[in-house]
Amino acid sequence: MDRKGVASVGECMLELSARPDGAWTLGYAGDTFNTLWAIRALTQLPCDYVSAFGDDPFSAKQTSFFAEAGIGVAASPVIPGARPGLYAITLTGAERSFTYWRSDAAARQLASDGGKLAKSLEDRALVYFSGITLAILEPGARSVLLAAIRAARAAGSLVAFDPNYRPRMWLSSDEARATIAEAISITDIALPTFPDEQALFGDVDPEATAERLRRAGVREIVVKNGADPALVVDRSDSYLVPALRVDAVDTTGAGDSFNGGYLAAVLDGRSPLDSAALAHRVAATTVQVRGALAPYQTLRIAAGLG
Repeated sequence: MDRKGVASVGECMLELSARPDGAWTLGYAGDTFNTLWAIRALTQLPCDYVSAFGDDPFSAKQTSFFAEAGIGVAASPVIPGARPGLYAITLTGAERSFTYWRSDAAARQLASDGGKLAKSLEDRALVYFSGITLAILEPGARSVLLAAIRAARAAGSLVAFDPNYRPRMWLSSDEARATIAEAISITDIALPTFPDEQALFGDVDPEATAERLRRAGVREIVVKNGADPALVVDRSDSYLVPALRVDAVDTTGAGDSFNGGYLAAVLDGRSPLDSAALAHRVAATTVQVRGALAPYQTLRIAAGLG
């Protein structure tokens, strides 16, 4: 592949994850970063996380963590005086809940320099973003981001999008629907989760979600549905791909890692059906570790690459 790898756009936060002994572990995670992590684990393609970063010690540690994992930051701006967002995971069994501190996070300024943003997305094999990426931005910044992604697509990049609807992040459901619909209009591969789509668009079943997206022009659609089978729809066919049943320890990042496994397989030239089967294996592995990020080698073994 001649193009320069993968750019994933969004917010990576500091992650506090509760341990069984009551202590807390500091890590780094966020939906689009979790997806990029899985892609980086499963491919040899260059990977960049496109965001904005602060100039504080935590931001420096964050980007150092990226570099150690083989992930760059392209031309992402550094915002003087800014810092990363923070969230804490608490678990009831394997199910998680989150508490956030992110209202002034540096990532909210990721589209503050349109030239740097365009440079970060230039000549990519894949550009990936999510509804959360859009939700953290003010309307003007959203327009800058969508224009940059549209230009990258016009220049030959594949665009993948997970709507990842989180109601509390939007001023209204109408705003969310309109913004996500605009994002869908520039999407090649859509990776929605059915309960989110049902909540926002009133879809009665995953087939309705897929049909709505197909009518909007998306050529490849994967509707995730928790422990139920994923519905995969491409131009010629549709498939139900069963999830794997495992004893989950922490479900944080399950859908994100599914997306990463799927997109890594697509970039490797695999069919949508094979890509979804691999993605389920990656997701099943992720929920058996604490936190959002499973070690690279663990993911590679799950994908049959170890």
